[in-house]
Formats: sequence, structure tokens, C-alpha cells
Amino acid sequence: MPLAEDPAHKDWAWFPHGSGKEFTFTKCLEPLEPLRDELTVFSGLSHPSVRSIHGHSNADQFLTGAATGPAGDYRNSISLDQEFAAHVGDQTRWSSLVMSTDGGTGTPRGAHTVSFNRSGRAIPAEHRPKRIFDMLFVKSDGNAARRLALSQSTLDDLMADAKSLRQTLSSHDQTTLDEYLQSVRDTEIKVEKAKRWINIPLPVVDVDHLKLDITPNDPRVYLQTMFELIYLAFKTDSTRVATYQIGRENGIGASDYLARAVGFNLTHQLSHETKNPGGWQNFGTYCQFLSEELGRFVSTLKAAPEVGGEGSMLDNTLVLFGSASSAFHLSRNYPLILAGGKNMGFKHGQYLNHAGDSPQGGAWVGGREPWQKEIAHDDIPLSNLFVTMLQRLGVETDKFADSTGALADV
Repeated sequence: MPLAEDPAHKDWAWFPHGSGKEFTFTKCLEPLEPLRDELTVFSGLSHPSVRSIHGHSNADQFLTGAATGPAGDYRNSISLDQEFAAHVGDQTRWSSLVMSTDGGTGTPRGAHTVSFNRSGRAIPAEHRPKRIFDMLFVKSDGNAARRLALSQSTLDDLMADAKSLRQTLSSHDQTTLDEYLQSVRDTEIKVEKAKRWINIPLPVVDVDHLKLDITPNDPRVYLQTMFELIYLAFKTDSTRVATYQIGRENGIGASDYLARAVGFNLTHQLSHETKNPGGWQNFGTYCQFLSEELGRFVSTLKAAPEVGGEGSMLDNTLVLFGSASSAFHLSRNYPLILAGGKNMGFKHGQYLNHAGDSPQGGAWVGGREPWQKEIAHDDIPLSNLFVTMLQRLGVETDKFADSTGALADV
């Protein structure tokens, strides 16, 4: 986020210039111009509990809003996608699809996933396209039913042993055991659901155009494949909920190499080099690459008719894109885009600038970093947008995390 007095601000600031319906994209979001009537850009939204914490620690709470803190004890809460999955997940073969470029769960404050269950536990993300495809569309072998029966038997034994063990534990250890048992119960639910779906034929899809053995070593095709898998999962109604963590916040892991799609070596390093000549353009070029692939995905949804419904898939789907940091390590004024959902009443073709004319930013050249400076502007809780999304999706709620209401202008 180059400051307004910086010559790079005109072309390489991420947020558009203007506000409301009268706005122009910079080069960072220029690939989305053909879709401007299908989306809303937001500024001035963030999670209150982490606004004065170093940005590397905060990606975990992007979809939860939890006070995960800068260090020490760590506790998260349910993520937006899983809250919605709790309402619709029993209607599809898979309750949700959880994906990331790095895969797995990562570590507290360094998660490889943005999805967390109701207990705040990280849900492992899948990063191998072939495995995601097989899970969605390839029939299990003939031993699947036997394995499910064995799994159920093992879970029954675990629960019986746990009840006996609990009587011998301290109150603190009982709490720890209860958290573990909740995971066991979640697994029981998955096993029961799998048993219901095991004899229902899987959908058949055309995948001749997909490179399922692709890795992040070919970043552009990898992103396109991951987005295509989400599209196919939605198109076949295999699931109605999906998350994809494109990159980690702190520049560790396979996702840090995605900038090679546009000729750079390490992605995170670009954010540290904006003070150098051409630094903003380099960082903005990577943002432009992400915009291109987001635009490709949104365009695919727009071109696909809604099966058994009105309008396009995009009209009946919400696509939230964003980050838990904006300026250098700053967890305020998140860059956010919401696309789709016109059949849910969303009004698009606008830039809702809640940050004002002077958001924090600029290159870091030493001294106090932006996240260490006093909060000069009161952001709106991002969870207000989450409440709005849930309500339009048909969930009867007026609260999520630390929300203070819904957003009326979208």
C-alpha cells in the first residue's frame, strides 16, 4: 500500500481510487474490470482482537475473528465456512472442501489452513490436486464398507475406554480429554455420513483439461487447477462450502514460490522490498497475477448456468477473497473482495471505502512498523460482513465472533 504522496500510488496501490459506484481499479486489480458489476471491494474492515499484533501471527483468525494473540496460550474458534457447513453440510457428500497450497494444518499462528472446527481446532487442508479429485470423483474400492465398519468399531472402543479413564483424571486433564473426545465424535459423524453415501454413484466429470499431477512449481497452472476443482465440486453439488488458503502470511513453505509465475523468486520477500526502486510495481505485479486467476474463477462461475435454479452459478455463490494483513505486517484495513450472490440480494459494482482518505501504509524504512503505531482509524469488524453473508445464505443469526451487526450497504 504505497502512500498517496508516493508516485507508485496511482498504479500500484491495491485499493481502487474513488468510492461507491465511481471508482477505478489500479493495475493490481485491473484484470477484474470485466467483472466490476459482479463484485464489491471493501476497505476499512478488520478483526478488532488482533489490530495491534504483528501480521505474521494473524492469518489463523481471518475466517474466525478469534483473539489468537501474539504468543503463549492459543485458542481459536469456528471459522465462517464451518459455521455455514454446519447448516448445509449434511445435504452433500462432503460437508466442506478445505484446501491450501502448503497442505496440512501448520502451526498455531502459522496455519496452513483457514478452516477451524467448533472447538477451534485446525482442519487439515489438502494441497494435492489428484487427491482432491479422487476424493470427489473416484469410486472407493470394494473394501470401503469393511473399513468403515472397522472404523466405527475402533471409535466405539475408544469412547468406552475414555469413559473409564475420565474418572481417574484431574479437572484440567478431564478438559483436555473432552477436547479429544469432541474430535472423536466429529469422526463418528463423518463415518456415519460416509456409510450413507457409499452406495450412491459418484458424479462423472470431464477432466481431460486438468493436470492433476501439477505442483506449486508451476504456480499459475496450479492455482487454475485448484480453482477448477472448487468449481467442479460446486457444479456437481459434491459440497457447498470450500476454502483455499493461497499463501501463508509469513513466507514459509511451498506457497512462497508462487511469485515465480510472474518472474520473481520468493513471494513474501516482495513485501519487504517495496522501498527499493520498482519495489511497488514488483509487489503489485504479483497481486495482479492473483487478480487474474481470481477473475478466471469468477468468470467460470458466471458462465455456468445454475443447475435446477435461476441465473448463473455466480448469482447463487459467494466468493470472498482477501488477506488478514494490508500494509507491512499490519492487521488492519484488510484488502477484501466479495463477488457473486446477486440472487441473494447483494448489490455490486462498488467500492465501499470505510478506511477514509489516509490509511496506514508505505514502505518500511526502519523505526516503528505500521502495526506498532497507534490506531488512527476505527475499522468496522469484519465479522459484520460475515453475519451479512450468513444471513443471505439463509442462516438465521445476528452474531458471529465479535460482530456488532450486519452491513447494510452491500
